[in-house]
Amino acid sequence: MLLEVKGLQAGYGQIHVLHGLDFIVEEGGVTALLGANGAGKTTTLRAICGMIRTEGDITLRGERITGRATEDIARRGLAHVPDGRGTFMELSVEENFRLGAYVRSDGEVRSDFERMFEWFPRLKQRWRQQAGTLSGGEQQMLAIARALLLRPKLLLLDEPSFGLAPLIVQEIFGIMRRIRDESGVGILLVEQNANLALELADRAYLLETGRIVVSGPAAEIREDESIRRSYLGY
Repeated sequence: MLLEVKGLQAGYGQIHVLHGLDFIVEEGGVTALLGANGAGKTTTLRAICGMIRTEGDITLRGERITGRATEDIARRGLAHVPDGRGTFMELSVEENFRLGAYVRSDGEVRSDFERMFEWFPRLKQRWRQQAGTLSGGEQQMLAIARALLLRPKLLLLDEPSFGLAPLIVQEIFGIMRRIRDESGVGILLVEQNANLALELADRAYLLETGRIVVSGPAAEIREDESIRRSYLGY
């Protein structure tokens, strides 16, 4: 098991947002967290990263990471692409790439750059361009590529389709399929576009007010009309 979460509780100050979540992400698999705004999806990712007060058990490849510092968790193989994309806008694409790989001491950074160019050819075309001048879709691609340059075992993606045109969203999800199939990186995906998320994912969990109300294979949830109408809005 890549990631296992048991009894996860988290919140901000005196406000409790998550109330005992249990879920898993398998090695090389994609798990989707779905739900309405305010359901606790982003809070779940922040809790896993150690960014907020958290209770419960979170294990990454069998190692308990609950309570560890965010940087320590990242060194153990977790990369987070937050909502809002998280690129360094004043730096070039090249400089963002190099920051993504700065903690690595192996000799394969250049080959990983080339792999990113295969997955994100737009970024090769924008190599010297300032990140802040990229389109929204290109900034999202850069954020994902920079996270992957850490060579994570688990990638947390928070709303990668947010604010993007439908054609760009389709392109990004196509790239994510390649990442899933070719890299072996596990993905925990928070996404408002439930239909696309369920097409990509192996498993899915639906959150409502900080609790999991539905869980199971993504294909089954996608085909369940009652779940779609009650929780997914399509």
